[in-house]
Amino acid sequence: MANTYSQIYIQTVFAVESRLSLIRPEFKQYKYISGIVKNQSQKLISINGMSDHVHILVGLRPTMALADLVREIKVDSANFINKNKWVRGRFNWQEGYGAFSYGHSQLDIIRYIQNQEQHHRRLSFKDEYLAWLKKYEIPFEDKYVFKFIE
Repeated sequence: MANTYSQIYIQTVFAVESRLSLIRPEFKQYKYISGIVKNQSQKLISINGMSDHVHILVGLRPTMALADLVREIKVDSANFINKNKWVRGRFNWQEGYGAFSYGHSQLDIIRYIQNQEQHHRRLSFKDEYLAWLKKYEIPFEDKYVFKFIE
């Protein structure tokens, strides 16, 4: 789009179905997801996660809806994982996702995303996710939040 200028930074967070720990360390390079983001003409800024969830920070261009981008990432990456038989059985991402926006001056979130392993030694994914929802004052109903295995 000519003469359109934007600076939209969105962090998305989503989990493996049933919060199973299926993302093995050797798969955590996230090259395939990086390719999906690039093929959608979006800018990947940072990506990392744990065995049961992933954080993706993108520079979102206004020509694409975030829901469309997340759907492409989840569907394409799940198909790739299943095609390559990286997990026993069928891999799926859990329904839904979290999305949190940032201004340019707030991009210290990159360090947070890159340090997931250290961060989750102190805080569970459930506590982390609920804290994001509360911090950004996003109303939610417990029954619709990710299905957490206790």
